[in-house]
Amino acid sequence: MGRVAAARALLVALVLLGASSGADTELSGVFQEMVKSECHFINGTQRVRFVKRFIYNREQYVHFDSDVGHFVGDTPYGEQVARYWNSNLEWMEYRRAAVDRHCRHNYELSTPFLAERRVSPSVSISLVPSSSQPGPGRLLCSVLDFYPAQIQVRWFQGQQELSVVATDIFPSGDWTYQLLVLLETPTRAGLTYTCQVEHGSLEHPLSRHWGTAWPPQHRGTGSGTGGD
Repeated sequence: MGRVAAARALLVALVLLGASSGADTELSGVFQEMVKSECHFINGTQRVRFVKRFIYNREQYVHFDSDVGHFVGDTPYGEQVARYWNSNLEWMEYRRAAVDRHCRHNYELSTPFLAERRVSPSVSISLVPSSSQPGPGRLLCSVLDFYPAQIQVRWFQGQQELSVVATDIFPSGDWTYQLLVLLETPTRAGLTYTCQVEHGSLEHPLSRHWGTAWPPQHRGTGSGTGGD
């Protein structure tokens, strides 16, 4: 019954927005109706807020906020829609219950995967040749396959933190993230460089080292990477 009432209310909104019922009427342009549902959690489920937004052509015209308990119009037209929907007592009862039915219920299902899930990063160092500068090139620290997205990656030479250029943290497509951090300056022979990673999945910072005591052609395969 609740879903039927919701569908009916949305149909009324579309009609009021000017959707034509005549088959011989030609429409021009692109019109987009979007409905967005949000669940906001504070301290787990101790306090939960449900917000449902109705947007037409990128403009929010009406929304429901469980903290308020009824629809609120954001435009003159949205105020008309809010009055109409708020007068439907059956649908309003269904909408107010969404904070439990939709938010709290889904929180219990998704928390083990989204909130409590931890995946440790895979960290490696590689040498990136430079076509514009002489020398062995610059070091790249590749930090892959970690979750959640919050992470800190720093480069050190001894105790000195070095300047870097980093990509944005971006999704890998499998519910993990990746980040690439490049040293701004070329490496120097005789020095050891360290890429240090701090992440919520790690009890202690994870470090990878690159030693340049020998030119690249004199180093053994794999001697450029290591870890604590």
